[in-house]
Amino acid sequence: MRPWFQLFSRANCSSKSNLWAQLPPRACAWRSLTSTRPKYAIRAKPVGDLEKRIAEIPLDRFRNFCIVAHVDHGKSTLSDRLLELTGTIAPGGNKQILDKLDVERERGITVKAQTCSMIYNHKGKDYLLHLVDTPGHVDFRAEVSRSYASCGGALLLVDASQGVQAQTVANFYLAFAHGLQLIPIVNKVDLASADTPRTLEQMQSTFELDPEKAVLVSAKTGLNVEAVLPSVIERIPSPIGDHLKPLRLLLVDSWYSTYKGVILLVRIFDGQIRAGDQVISFATGLRYLVGEVGIMYPDQTPQTILRAGQVGYIYFNPGMKRSKDAKVGDTFTTVGSETIVEPLPGFEEPKAMVFVAAFPVDQADYIHLEDSINQITLNDRSVTLQKESSEALGPGWRLGFLGSLHCSVFEDRLRQEHGADIIITPPTVPFKVIWANGKEEIIKNPADFPDKEHIQRGVEALQEPYVLMTITLPDEYLGRVIELCEANRGDQKELTFFTAAQVILKYELPLAHLVEDFFGKLKGLTKGYASMDYEEAEWRPSNIVKLQLLVNHIPVDAVSRVVHSSQAERLGKQWVTKFKEHVDRQMYEVVIQAATGKRIVARETIKPFRKDVLSKLHASDVSRRRKLLEKQKEGRKRLRAVGNITIDHKAFQAFLAK
Repeated sequence: MRPWFQLFSRANCSSKSNLWAQLPPRACAWRSLTSTRPKYAIRAKPVGDLEKRIAEIPLDRFRNFCIVAHVDHGKSTLSDRLLELTGTIAPGGNKQILDKLDVERERGITVKAQTCSMIYNHKGKDYLLHLVDTPGHVDFRAEVSRSYASCGGALLLVDASQGVQAQTVANFYLAFAHGLQLIPIVNKVDLASADTPRTLEQMQSTFELDPEKAVLVSAKTGLNVEAVLPSVIERIPSPIGDHLKPLRLLLVDSWYSTYKGVILLVRIFDGQIRAGDQVISFATGLRYLVGEVGIMYPDQTPQTILRAGQVGYIYFNPGMKRSKDAKVGDTFTTVGSETIVEPLPGFEEPKAMVFVAAFPVDQADYIHLEDSINQITLNDRSVTLQKESSEALGPGWRLGFLGSLHCSVFEDRLRQEHGADIIITPPTVPFKVIWANGKEEIIKNPADFPDKEHIQRGVEALQEPYVLMTITLPDEYLGRVIELCEANRGDQKELTFFTAAQVILKYELPLAHLVEDFFGKLKGLTKGYASMDYEEAEWRPSNIVKLQLLVNHIPVDAVSRVVHSSQAERLGKQWVTKFKEHVDRQMYEVVIQAATGKRIVARETIKPFRKDVLSKLHASDVSRRRKLLEKQKEGRKRLRAVGNITIDHKAFQAFLAK
């Protein structure tokens, strides 16, 4: 007997009779599988009221802008008020709606630039506004720089109680270099400690911004927030683009979804894109079928089409599975237009300034940890990744970050979002070796640093990186901060009083000292009133050495560091004292040493367990006692010769913990 589905030919299936209504459900499933519809077709969705309003807004009523400020000046709070004002979110809901990461809410800082589209009615006309909330800390400057590529202007936000601070200055010059139209916003004007006239004077003297054009608000209470968006509409230009030209879009950011694959945040410069379009990447040459397009409102909201001037998200069907294929700064166009479309310049790759080694606590979790790291690096392209191996800790990775806070946030995200159990070594910085033959080499791993014999024979010079640091602080703390900078081998470049009570101090400082919690020490000395920004300066010749930890004269490769010779003895004593606390006592003597080359700079000894071999001797001769002690001593020598001390991972974890 033939199966039921062979009773029907495709000719019968195509007839207009009601035959299919009489079949069992499996027959209908077979019909859909043998359909001539294209693979991965997209079902048409009804057009909603939101999409109808957006479709009626012309390009000259688009505005793309971002909010930039120093840390904790109120960017995310102002974003909430603007979203409430435009009806994008309901008032009185979750605070800091655009801070979506757990680590952002826990620390109260913005780590990732987040986006949202809004519709605002001004003088009877709808405007489509695209807002980007950017990070404020210097370690996330790459996020700010990428945000500028999708914006035509920026709100320069300053806290009325704090005034202009270091990152405010850095963000201003970065926005100015991108040609953005700046609107000064003074926040927290309702505080008792607010000094609005002083803040306006600082903005005028430092940035040459007209105080009369500044908008005075309190983002927390909503005071005068309604005056911000009219200023955006009147003073920030609309984006340039033509929806009739071939598609040209810029990949601004990306993140990973378990079900959809890689999701891309894009800025449309020309043309338009919709589900079902086939696009090609200029960077990889790979082709993709668009599965869905939409806007962030504030969450992912599907749309039928994205036009020139808009910022939105897209994902592909079948999805982009390899995170490395999503290259931030890449240009996409429709298949067939790649020969007539000029790719966009993209972004300058940020340089990693701080390096750490990462190892799983349990090597059985290596694959899971590798997947977790790859997913986070997809969303944070400023992290560099390279595999390495340690005799003590096993296989792991060497990770590069833009700063010490960047590293700390990355570690928190691994633990919170992926449940990773990980060992992180102390941060190190790159060094430059200039060999006698003229070749230059950047050393990122302390294990690759040449030993003293190679330095004497074949190295012409050793150099370390310096940064130009800008510190703003009240004048009453000036003496303490100068002492701190001088103690960290700083070189003063500039000292300016930009108000009667505020100072801008510029120092060139070794990057190696900056990553050793310099910012925490600065905050402690100034009771939190100082702020800091830095940028790369130059490479300088330096007397640097490799400091190693030895256990029974064997180097522990997981604990090595390149330091200035003046810091070696102090750091070596800290190492051996701390490591002694976490190593178990053995049947033989354990010697812990810190060494630079063949020179021992610090030592601690863990005494062995000792059996009392004289306990049975009461009135014996002294020679008998000495004989038994010598025999015990010889046995310990043999045990130490064949004994191999094993240091538990928990000891390394406790030693490397801050």
